[in-house]
Amino acid sequence: MIDSVLLALFLPCLGMSAIFIVYMCLLWYATTHRPQIAMPSKPAREKGLSASELEKMPKVTGKELVMGSECAVCLDEIENEQLARLVPGCNHGFHVECADAWLSKHPLCPVCRAKLDPQILKPCENPC
Repeated sequence: MIDSVLLALFLPCLGMSAIFIVYMCLLWYATTHRPQIAMPSKPAREKGLSASELEKMPKVTGKELVMGSECAVCLDEIENEQLARLVPGCNHGFHVECADAWLSKHPLCPVCRAKLDPQILKPCENPC
Protein backbone atom coordinates (compact mmCIF):
# COMPACT_ATOMS: atom_id res chain seq x y z
CA MET A 1 0.00 0.00 0.00
CA ILE A 2 2.74 2.48 0.94
CA ASP A 3 4.61 1.51 -2.21
CA SER A 4 1.70 2.50 -4.41
CA VAL A 5 1.22 5.85 -2.58
CA LEU A 6 4.92 6.72 -2.90
CA LEU A 7 4.88 5.69 -6.55
CA ALA A 8 1.78 7.88 -7.14
CA LEU A 9 3.61 10.87 -5.65
CA PHE A 10 7.01 10.16 -7.19
CA LEU A 11 5.98 9.68 -10.83
CA PRO A 12 4.30 13.11 -11.28
CA CYS A 13 7.33 14.80 -9.67
CA LEU A 14 9.65 12.86 -11.97
CA GLY A 15 7.56 13.84 -15.01
CA MET A 16 7.49 17.54 -14.05
CA SER A 17 11.26 17.51 -13.47
CA ALA A 18 11.81 15.95 -16.89
CA ILE A 19 9.61 18.60 -18.56
CA PHE A 20 11.48 21.38 -16.69
CA ILE A 21 14.88 20.01 -17.78
CA VAL A 22 13.76 19.77 -21.41
CA TYR A 23 12.41 23.33 -21.24
CA MET A 24 15.69 24.66 -19.80
CA CYS A 25 17.70 22.86 -22.51
CA LEU A 26 15.50 24.34 -25.25
CA LEU A 27 15.79 27.79 -23.71
CA TRP A 28 19.60 27.50 -23.54
CA TYR A 29 19.77 26.31 -27.16
CA ALA A 30 17.53 29.14 -28.38
CA THR A 31 19.60 31.84 -26.67
CA THR A 32 23.01 30.55 -27.74
CA HIS A 33 22.21 29.60 -31.34
CA ARG A 34 20.09 32.49 -32.54
CA PRO A 35 21.35 34.60 -35.45
CA GLN A 36 22.79 37.98 -34.57
CA ILE A 37 20.39 40.61 -35.87
CA ALA A 38 21.82 44.08 -36.19
CA MET A 39 19.73 46.55 -34.27
CA PRO A 40 18.85 49.73 -36.14
CA SER A 41 21.15 52.48 -35.04
CA LYS A 42 20.14 56.03 -34.31
CA PRO A 43 21.02 58.44 -37.10
CA ALA A 44 24.01 60.60 -36.33
CA ARG A 45 23.03 63.92 -34.87
CA GLU A 46 24.01 67.01 -36.71
CA LYS A 47 27.02 68.81 -35.33
CA GLY A 48 26.84 72.46 -34.55
CA LEU A 49 28.80 75.27 -36.11
CA SER A 50 32.57 75.39 -36.09
CA ALA A 51 34.53 78.16 -34.38
CA SER A 52 35.30 79.80 -37.73
CA GLU A 53 31.60 79.78 -38.67
CA LEU A 54 30.70 81.29 -35.30
CA GLU A 55 33.16 84.13 -35.87
CA LYS A 56 31.46 84.95 -39.19
CA MET A 57 28.16 85.60 -37.41
CA PRO A 58 27.47 89.28 -36.71
CA LYS A 59 27.96 90.82 -33.26
CA VAL A 60 25.96 93.82 -32.07
CA THR A 61 25.51 95.59 -28.75
CA GLY A 62 22.45 95.03 -26.62
CA LYS A 63 20.92 98.39 -27.54
CA GLU A 64 21.05 97.48 -31.26
CA LEU A 65 18.88 94.37 -30.82
CA VAL A 66 15.53 94.59 -32.57
CA MET A 67 13.80 91.33 -31.55
CA GLY A 68 14.10 91.78 -27.76
CA SER A 69 16.83 91.88 -25.17
CA GLU A 70 16.38 88.57 -23.37
CA CYS A 71 18.85 85.77 -24.05
CA ALA A 72 16.85 82.59 -24.65
CA VAL A 73 19.78 80.38 -23.64
CA CYS A 74 20.50 81.73 -20.13
CA LEU A 75 17.19 83.66 -19.73
CA ASP A 76 19.04 86.78 -18.60
CA GLU A 77 18.67 90.29 -20.02
CA ILE A 78 21.27 91.49 -22.51
CA GLU A 79 22.51 94.82 -21.20
CA ASN A 80 22.90 97.78 -23.58
CA GLU A 81 26.71 97.70 -23.50
CA GLN A 82 27.05 93.88 -23.72
CA LEU A 83 27.98 92.20 -26.98
CA ALA A 84 25.33 89.99 -28.47
CA ARG A 85 25.54 87.54 -31.33
CA LEU A 86 22.85 87.97 -33.96
CA VAL A 87 21.54 84.88 -35.74
CA PRO A 88 21.34 85.61 -39.48
CA GLY A 89 17.95 85.08 -41.05
CA CYS A 90 15.74 85.34 -37.97
CA ASN A 91 17.68 88.18 -36.23
CA HIS A 92 17.39 86.71 -32.74
CA GLY A 93 20.13 87.92 -30.40
CA PHE A 94 21.94 86.15 -27.55
CA HIS A 95 24.93 86.72 -25.31
CA VAL A 96 28.07 85.87 -27.29
CA GLU A 97 29.09 83.15 -24.80
CA CYS A 98 25.59 81.65 -24.70
CA ALA A 99 25.20 81.68 -28.47
CA ASP A 100 28.63 80.13 -29.00
CA ALA A 101 27.93 77.37 -26.48
CA TRP A 102 24.52 76.58 -28.00
CA LEU A 103 25.43 76.90 -31.67
CA SER A 104 28.58 74.79 -31.30
CA LYS A 105 26.31 71.87 -30.36
CA HIS A 106 23.12 72.63 -32.32
CA PRO A 107 22.85 74.20 -35.79
CA LEU A 108 19.47 75.72 -34.85
CA CYS A 109 18.29 79.05 -33.48
CA PRO A 110 17.34 78.48 -29.80
CA VAL A 111 14.16 80.54 -30.18
CA CYS A 112 12.57 79.69 -33.52
CA ARG A 113 14.54 76.50 -34.34
CA ALA A 114 15.46 77.86 -37.76
CA LYS A 115 18.23 75.77 -39.27
CA LEU A 116 21.46 77.70 -39.76
CA ASP A 117 22.72 76.90 -43.20
CA PRO A 118 26.48 77.43 -43.73
CA GLN A 119 25.57 79.27 -46.95
CA ILE A 120 23.96 82.04 -44.86
CA LEU A 121 27.21 82.56 -42.98
CA LYS A 122 29.30 83.08 -46.11
CA PRO A 123 29.91 86.75 -46.89
CA CYS A 124 27.99 88.11 -49.85
CA GLU A 125 30.07 88.59 -52.93
CA ASN A 126 29.08 91.90 -54.42
CA PRO A 127 29.75 91.89 -58.19
CA CYS A 128 29.94 95.72 -58.26
